[in-house]
Amino acid sequence: MSTSLTNRIFRAATLDVHLYEEVEADKSAMRQAMLVVILSGVAAGVGSISRGGALGVAMGTAMGLVGWYIWAFIIFFIGTKLLPEPQTKSNVGELLRTIGFASAPGLIRIFGVFPGVEKLVFPAATVWMLAAMVIAVRQALDYKGTVRAVIVCIIGLLVQIAILLTIFSVFKVLPKPA
Repeated sequence: MSTSLTNRIFRAATLDVHLYEEVEADKSAMRQAMLVVILSGVAAGVGSISRGGALGVAMGTAMGLVGWYIWAFIIFFIGTKLLPEPQTKSNVGELLRTIGFASAPGLIRIFGVFPGVEKLVFPAATVWMLAAMVIAVRQALDYKGTVRAVIVCIIGLLVQIAILLTIFSVFKVLPKPA
């Protein structure tokens, strides 16, 4: 099996279950997973450069990395402590690797740089990334089915939104209501 980054990105984007098992077990894939997160963040920034400029690219990439790290810890806690199956065995590293590769579909956001395409590409990338995330979580947590992985991802998303809203309100980054 090829472990080249390009091959792994393609397989992750095609929702190849075997890829997620492969990177779960491959401790040396952490750098590749991080690079996929970075590339996905850069693609999002470039795809929306007309709104965010160069600062948007940098902020999007930084937020992507922070979000990836926080997300892995949230999913680890929910998946192994609150909603484990009897065979569930995982660690944060496995989740960082699988979830990092689940960012691969986000690379299509770079096409948002073309006028009128952003409104199509960003929602499509979001849905595609969520599907990849469910597969990544299912494989990393050794779940037998997909429903539990979907539930873990939904709970994790709600927790992460609550954390981000709290952080934004503390730093007064949220826009004031009209």
